[in-house]
Amino acid sequence: MNEGLPVRTRYRVGGMDCASCAGKIENAVTRLPGVNEVGVSVSAGTLSVLHQPALNLAAVERQVKALGFTIAAADAPAKQELAGDHHPPAEEAPWWRTTKAKLTIGCAVALGLAYLLGKAVPQVEHWAFLAALSVGLVPVARRAVTAALAGTPFSIETLMSIAAIGAVFIGATEEAATVVLLFLVGEMLEGVAAGRARQSIRGLADLVPKQALVERDGGFEEVAAEALPIGAAIMVRPGDRIAADGTIVDGESAVDEAPVTGESVPKRKSVGDTVFAGTINVDAVLRVRVTATAADNTIARVVKLVEEAQESKAPTERFIDRFSRYYTPFVLLIGVAVAVLPPASMGEPWLEWVYKGLAVLLIGCPCALVISTPAAIAAGLSAGARRGLLMKGGAVLEQFRRVTAVALDKTGTLTLGKPVVTDIVAAGRSEKQVLAMAAALEAGSSHPLALAILNRAKADKAPIPPAFNAKALAGRGVAGSVGGETAILASPQAAHQIAPLPEEMKDRIAAFNDEGKTVSVLLVGTDVAGLIAMRDEPRPDAAAALRSLREDGIATVMLTGDDRRTASAIAGRLGIEARAELLPEDKQTIVRELKAGGAVVAKVGDGINDAPALAAADIGIAMGGGTDVALETADAAALHGRVADIPDMVHLSRTVMGNIWQNITIALGLKGVFLVTTILGMTGLWPAILADTGATVLVTANAMRLLGWRGRQY
Repeated sequence: MNEGLPVRTRYRVGGMDCASCAGKIENAVTRLPGVNEVGVSVSAGTLSVLHQPALNLAAVERQVKALGFTIAAADAPAKQELAGDHHPPAEEAPWWRTTKAKLTIGCAVALGLAYLLGKAVPQVEHWAFLAALSVGLVPVARRAVTAALAGTPFSIETLMSIAAIGAVFIGATEEAATVVLLFLVGEMLEGVAAGRARQSIRGLADLVPKQALVERDGGFEEVAAEALPIGAAIMVRPGDRIAADGTIVDGESAVDEAPVTGESVPKRKSVGDTVFAGTINVDAVLRVRVTATAADNTIARVVKLVEEAQESKAPTERFIDRFSRYYTPFVLLIGVAVAVLPPASMGEPWLEWVYKGLAVLLIGCPCALVISTPAAIAAGLSAGARRGLLMKGGAVLEQFRRVTAVALDKTGTLTLGKPVVTDIVAAGRSEKQVLAMAAALEAGSSHPLALAILNRAKADKAPIPPAFNAKALAGRGVAGSVGGETAILASPQAAHQIAPLPEEMKDRIAAFNDEGKTVSVLLVGTDVAGLIAMRDEPRPDAAAALRSLREDGIATVMLTGDDRRTASAIAGRLGIEARAELLPEDKQTIVRELKAGGAVVAKVGDGINDAPALAAADIGIAMGGGTDVALETADAAALHGRVADIPDMVHLSRTVMGNIWQNITIALGLKGVFLVTTILGMTGLWPAILADTGATVLVTANAMRLLGWRGRQY
């Protein structure tokens, strides 16, 4: 291995509650020699460092701890749990046990005692409030100095420290102490909101049960779910959560997928069907073969993708970050100007205007503005993930609102990806008899068309008699003896060679073919007993989802390698333009042509042949159950394979961006109003900090509303 290649190390950071915190950590760690790139996610509580192998990781931890945060390797909680230590990590402690809460409570108690002491002994009132002020201000000032030394000189703590110390010098000690308390309350509330956002994602991981019943030596033994290997057989009892991603090998039951997909109606699952970790088995015992380890199951992948996505910034977020770097020193200059210019140039009272200048510093604190964007983006990514909509970063989430064209694969994307029996035509026998004989011939086969017939027979409760001397007819079909009669299930061409087909049967076959259906002919002896037509049917929500995209002004086109007749039949039912008989490079070319025409293109697919087009599109979307290549190439994933997920991603993007602009308006609007009222002498230090804290709480609460996003109903 090349020792010069950079490596990535991830940490859990405690006490990081706002974008300002993240900025300080990012600046401090970036300054270390050997660090290539730093990613910080407030909502996930993580720090990701891309660095040279020679970097001393202890230096990273020292930098973060010096800023007042806790830090541990990202896998530390898991190691603790394996060792039997079940105490939650520091960042997961209840809000009232956090360092910020303890400091806030201590400051409040000190302020209350100072007030009582001042009333009882007026001559010590000033010193009592000064002592109360020091309880809250000393830690804040220490953080300001540390942040300045680590590359963030104009932090919220800097403005707060200057304002509070300045207030003491002009005799407003009681107000200074109250302002610091209000500031700490605001920080504590930010921590509560950030914790709620983090919990929304960690709640997904909690869906997976800790224990599983694994099959061993003819019985079942309870083991840790995280230790289940691929290929293990587990038993899931009615009412239990499924402990791993897997495939049902025995049993049939309704499975409640609402915790993972949001679907309100349980799905009927039987042998061969896929189940997800964290979903609930409703009414019968299932045996499930594990297909993914605990670290790679559906929920683990969701959590990992969302945490990584939240570490990357959207364009709007990057703009706000750049803006705040200039905004904060500008506010400091305005505060100085307000405090100095009127007294110096117009003879106004110094005390009055210094007081107003200090209030301006508090009004200008950038907390609400800086948190307005990342809070909304983190909440949006989390809300989408809980619906199975994975987006690899804020930039992707923001880009979705600009999409003007969506190109969709057919098989496995617009359709279910497996054929189903659509029509049974009987000749001289009942439809159930035709289905039963065909199923008897196909019993044991794993061919998709055979499975379609067997599934239909099972659904219709058609009895499947035994077939004797069954054999495959290479390239033509299958033959055998069923109920004492020789039967053959073959393609129309092969059947016609054995026994001429009546004209009416030829007409029915031609009509089925025009509808994109594959037809099998059942011969009993030399007589045509019936026809069975099959087709890969559209997903139940496909038509409504495509209609929703069109209503949003987004053009749609189907790109498929299938023949034109099949593609046209499906496209006609869905009301979408079809481009058929395409190679992978053809799909990529069409996507590039759409982009060259000015469209912002999202490409949706689920197979390896979709990877080139996914990479060429502005946004590549992998459909649930897609190949690893498609998932790796794509910018987003519709994890649960609903076509409705595509318009939902667009809707989520537009909702989040609308929320961001609401937040920016609230933050700047409140600051503008209080700036004017302060200069006019109508408001002072207390209202100033209430304006900043209030704006921070309002934008955070507004962003948290996004956690309740449920998508559209179709």
